[in-house]
Amino acid sequence: MKQPMADEEKQRSLLLESASRFPLPSGAKFSYGTAGFRSDGSILASTVFRAAIVAVLRSLKTGSAVGLMITASHNPVGDNGVKIADPDGGMMTQQWEPFADALANAPNPEHLLQLVIQFSKEENITLGGGQSAEILLGRDTRPSGEALLEAAKQGINAIIGAVAIDMGILTTPQLHWMVRSRNKGMKASEPDYFMQLSRSFKCLMDLVPHEKIKDRMDAKLVVDGANGVGGEKLEELKKMMSGLKIYVRNSGKKGEGILNERCGADYVQKEKVVPCGFGLGDVGISGSIDLVDGDKILSLFAVFIKEQLSILNQKENELCKEFPARLGIVQTAYANGASTDYLKQLGLEVVLAPTGVKYLHKKALEYDIGIYFEANGHGTILFSENFISRLEAMNNELASASAGTECHKAALRLLAVSQLINQAVGDALSGLLLVEAVLQYMGWSIQRWSELYSDLPSRQLKVKVADRSAVVTANAETRVVKPLGLQEVIDAETAKHNRGRCFIRPSGTEDIIRVYAEASTQEAADSLAHFVVQHVDHFLGFSSPPQLA
Repeated sequence: MKQPMADEEKQRSLLLESASRFPLPSGAKFSYGTAGFRSDGSILASTVFRAAIVAVLRSLKTGSAVGLMITASHNPVGDNGVKIADPDGGMMTQQWEPFADALANAPNPEHLLQLVIQFSKEENITLGGGQSAEILLGRDTRPSGEALLEAAKQGINAIIGAVAIDMGILTTPQLHWMVRSRNKGMKASEPDYFMQLSRSFKCLMDLVPHEKIKDRMDAKLVVDGANGVGGEKLEELKKMMSGLKIYVRNSGKKGEGILNERCGADYVQKEKVVPCGFGLGDVGISGSIDLVDGDKILSLFAVFIKEQLSILNQKENELCKEFPARLGIVQTAYANGASTDYLKQLGLEVVLAPTGVKYLHKKALEYDIGIYFEANGHGTILFSENFISRLEAMNNELASASAGTECHKAALRLLAVSQLINQAVGDALSGLLLVEAVLQYMGWSIQRWSELYSDLPSRQLKVKVADRSAVVTANAETRVVKPLGLQEVIDAETAKHNRGRCFIRPSGTEDIIRVYAEASTQEAADSLAHFVVQHVDHFLGFSSPPQLA
C-alpha cells in the first residue's frame, strides 16, 4: 500500500509547486464558453496552465488523446484563448465546463489541488502515474502564443504520466482533425491532412461531367488570409493542388499586416466592406458585397448530396437496386426562412437545433448523412460509420462490375466528400475546396449559386433585462415557455405580417434577450422586431431602448 500513497504524495507536491508558478491575475474572472477561455493574451498564462490540467484529466478519463488549442479566432491580435478538443475531435463535453471554470478561477494552489483531487474522485480518475495521458497541442500565429504554449506544457507536466505532443502552428480545425484521426488509429500529421484534402479534391474534380468542363468558370480563387494562420496554411496547401489557382491576400507573411485588422470574415460580415488589400477589381463593377452565408453553403452541399444519392438509387443499373440513406439538414432558428423553405421544397428533411455548433453537431449525428451550418458559416457534413462502410462495399462491387457508370461515379463522389470535408468540426479550408468542387460539378457561377433563393429581410435586436433566466424556451428556441403569455403576444404580432417569423432567446453570457424577426419587407421585419422588444420589456421590465444585436 505504500507505493500508491507515495505516488499520490508526489503528485500533490508536483501540482502545488507547478501551480505556484502561475498565480491567478488579481480581479480576473474566466468563463469557458463555445470558444473556450478568451481574454487579453497577457493575462492568460494561469488559465492556459489550468486548462491543460483539465485536458489531461479528460485524456485520463477517456483513455484517448485530447487536444488543446491556443487561439482567439476572429478577435484582435492582442487577445488569445484556449479550448479543449474531445477524443472524437469535437468540442469538450459541456458536463466538464463547470469544472474548467472552477479550476480557472481557483484563488491559490491549495484550492486548485483540492478541486483536482475532488473531481478526480467523482470521475474515478486515478492520479499518480498509473495511467498515461496524451495531449496534442496547437497554436495560431499570435505573438502571445509561444509563452502560453509553455504554460500549457507546464500544466500537462504537472500531472504524472501525461505527455505533451506539440503539433506546431495550426488552424483550430487542423488540430481537431488530428485528434479525431489519431484516436481512430489513422495518420494524423499536418502533411497527412494536406494530402487527404488535395487527393479528395482532385478526385471530385476528375469526376466533373465532361460536358461541364468546357463551361468551367474561371478557376481562379482569391482568398483573404486575414494575416493569420489560415492564410499561411492555404499557401502550403495550394502547392499540392491542381485544377484551381489560389491567390492569397493578407497572408501574414514577413510581418505584413496585422491579424484581423481591416480583414477577416468577421470584419467583412459586420462592416460590409472589402478587406484590406482588395479593390474594386475584385468585387466586380457594382462594388457591392454579396455575402454567401452558411445557409447558402448548406443549400449547395444539400443539392449536390441529394443528387448523388438519387443517382445511387436509380433503377436502370442492377447494382443500384436500393441504397437507403437518411439525409438530414440541421439549422438553427437564425437560419433565414427562405433557405428553410428552399430546402423543404427540394423534399429534404429539415430539423432545428438550439443555437450553438455543439447542438447542431449532436443532431446531425442522428442521420446517415447530416449537414449542419449556422448562418455565420460554421458547419460541416457528418457521415455515419455504418453509411460509409455500406458505401465502400457498394463501391467495390460497382468497381468490379460497373466501373465508370454514373452509379459508380456517384459512389466515388460521396466517398471523396467524406474525405474532403472535416468531420470533426467546421473547417474553412476543406469547406472552401468542397464549395469549389461542387460549383464546378454543377457548372454554376457564384452568381448562380447566390441566386438559389432570395433571403427574407430580417432584423436582430437585443433588450437588457434584470434576469435573463426568466425566459425559458422550447422547440429549439422557437417558442417561449416562460414567462407565461409572452409567446401568445409574439404570435399575435407575427400574424400581422406576410411571411412573418419571430423568436426570442436569452443570451448565454449576459442579461440580454435577443430578438430575431423576419418578414416579406424590411419595414415589416423592423416593425415586428421593435414591437416584440416592447413586449419583452413589458413582461420583464427595464424599459431601456432596444439595441442592434
